[in-house]
Amino acid sequence: MAELARALIVLGVVLAVAGGLFLLADRLGLGRLPGDLDLTIGPVRVWIPVVTSIVLSVLATIALNLWIRR
Repeated sequence: MAELARALIVLGVVLAVAGGLFLLADRLGLGRLPGDLDLTIGPVRVWIPVVTSIVLSVLATIALNLWIRR
């Protein structure tokens, strides 16, 4: 039972950090970069974050490489 409690605490911390990162990303303008596609056809709106995905991928790659090589 203690292992489940620890797992839930870790999951809660991870979700809280992810939520904070989403708030920070919104303030930095991620998701509204030039190159992100926003298509509106009638009542249907499709948003495809092409450039935002590339930027996040590069940042994640750099962070993981720094963490692995420490």
